[in-house]
Amino acid sequence: MRFDVDKLDPAKAAVVVVDVQNDYCHPDGACARRGEDVSAAKEMLPRLQALLAGARAHGVPVVFVRTAHEKATDSAALTVRSGGRSGVVCRAGTWGAEFFEVAPLPDEPVVAKHRYSGFVNTRLDSVLRTLKAETLVMAGVSTNVCVESTARHGYMLDYHIAFMGDCCAAFTEAEHEAALVNIDKYFGSVMKADELLGVWDTAQFG
Repeated sequence: MRFDVDKLDPAKAAVVVVDVQNDYCHPDGACARRGEDVSAAKEMLPRLQALLAGARAHGVPVVFVRTAHEKATDSAALTVRSGGRSGVVCRAGTWGAEFFEVAPLPDEPVVAKHRYSGFVNTRLDSVLRTLKAETLVMAGVSTNVCVESTARHGYMLDYHIAFMGDCCAAFTEAEHEAALVNIDKYFGSVMKADELLGVWDTAQFG
């Protein structure tokens, strides 16, 4: 679905970076150690870094969302998922929970989440409303899990969704592509980073 350029106004947008963390992306992280292919995360990082640089240059707020599992939020439903493997990923305060090859600037908000959607029992909506964001520029990992869950939730909270397909990664190409089809059909518009940056560089916003 094509995106209305007016909705990409830097004054009304925010970039939301989801779960770009060692346990999900690093070859020594928990997901790689259990056999998941994390190579797509490494491959997309230059495009994500370019997106962040462009957003910052145009004054678009960047919000980092990261998983932080801890005993206080380890429900039975969470800890039994994937045979208990999900509960050991991104434990709060560990190396695995640290950001992977991206990092927030000192004034950029960081939101800790405990479930797939970055909106569930977090301050993300309050942060975005305070920033007066109307459009969420979505990026991160995994495309079909936490990025898609956060984007879908955001859409249902009445945000416009610009989903950066080439700034997301999943453990398989099939999962990645299926998520992009689903988002583009029902929840937002799938775009590429250079397409969005081109709009920010050339479009005239009122």
